[in-house]
Formats: sequence, structure tokens, C-alpha cells
Amino acid sequence: METKYQSQVMQLINKPLFLGLFFMLGSVAQASALPTFDAEYTAYRYGKKLGYALLSVENVDKDTYRMEYHSKVSLFFLSDKRTEISDFAYVDDKIVPQNYRFSRTGTGSNKSIKVVFDASKDKIFIDKEPAIDWQDQFDNQLYRLDLQQKLAQGQKEFNYHVINYRGQERDYHLKVMGTEQLTLPYGMLEGIKVEIVRQNSTRETFAWFSPQLNYQLVRLQQFKDDKEQGDIQLKTFTATQ
Repeated sequence: METKYQSQVMQLINKPLFLGLFFMLGSVAQASALPTFDAEYTAYRYGKKLGYALLSVENVDKDTYRMEYHSKVSLFFLSDKRTEISDFAYVDDKIVPQNYRFSRTGTGSNKSIKVVFDASKDKIFIDKEPAIDWQDQFDNQLYRLDLQQKLAQGQKEFNYHVINYRGQERDYHLKVMGTEQLTLPYGMLEGIKVEIVRQNSTRETFAWFSPQLNYQLVRLQQFKDDKEQGDIQLKTFTATQ
């Protein structure tokens, strides 16, 4: 029989805690080429280490890129592993989604999804569901690359229409709150603080992006009902282009 303690632990693993946090990772486009990189993050909750995330963007062929993410969270005998892969084009300083894949394994139910952005038909295909119109939607990762590009341009507010990791359409509003000095596993960095605004939600999410690292996400912290759900902090960062 599941104990109350086991139930609380299971809720921690399954909540959007690390989905919402780890999936906020990305890089920024500049000029006519997109910087590529490898980054590692450490996940904390109330100062205790719970896991990590690895994120990279690579130039696959000419204007084609791949953004790849892997995370693992462990808490006692429970585990949660997730992967996101986004294939996209970068043409005329614009990010154009092509394919998106998500998978989750570990304690509890395994999940996976595939999304195809078909430019020839202006349609989006989500698994085997009927196609929907493609009206500038991004996938669950790529809107963050666009956000960082706009931060580099000095913009302060952002609105995005997104197909999330569940295959659902969502509207996100983000706004700049100011700048702060951060002490991270990576070291000291200046971060532009951005709030992710959600309607009808008790969750609060704050992200920090560093101009020193091509506006890379360097910290992400989430609260629900005023209680910390997670704190993701940059550990290592290597520019590969």
C-alpha cells in the first residue's frame, strides 16, 4: 500500500516541476548564423540537488539545426528521464520548426509524442490526430530561442502560441522584470529576469538570461502556492561555434 510519504514523493516527480523548468532551456540567434553550444544544469529544491539537464544546439547541415535536451531526476527509489528533440531551419534570422519529439520514461507511465510542422501545407500534425492550421506556432523548445533573440534586441514583452510537450496549444506571455547579479555553479553572471505569466494559475515562474553568454538561460525558478517547486541553475556552458 502506498504511504502518504511515497505519494508526496511521487507528486514531486510527476508534477510540471521539472517539465516546466528543464524545458525552459535554449540559446539565441545572432546575425545570419545561430550560435551552437553544449550546456549542463543542476536542479535543486530548497537547496537540495535532485537531478540535471543537458542541452545542446548543433548545426546539422547548412541552415538546418537540432536542439536536443536530456534530463534525469532521482528521488530515493523514484526516477524520471525526459528527452526533447527539435529539428528546425534558421533562415533570414528566423527560426522555423520542422519536427519535434518528446519522450518520458521512469517511475509511473511512459509518454511520447511527435509533432510535424509541414510548411508545404501550412499544417501541424500531432501524432495521429487531425491536422491543425500552422499559424506561427512554435514547438515546446523553439519559442525560447526566439525569446532570447528578442532579448538581445532589447525587447521587453513577448507573446507566443506554442504546441507544448502534451501536444496542446497554449498561449504564453513573458515580460522583463529587470537585471540581477547571480551566483551559480557556473560562477557569477548578470541575468535579465523574465516572468512567465500564466492566466488562472497559482504557479509563478522566473527565468534569468545572461548577456555574457549569448543570452543563454542561466537560471529558472518555479513556485506554486508560494512554495518552491524547483530551481534550475547553469553548471557548465561551452560555445561550439
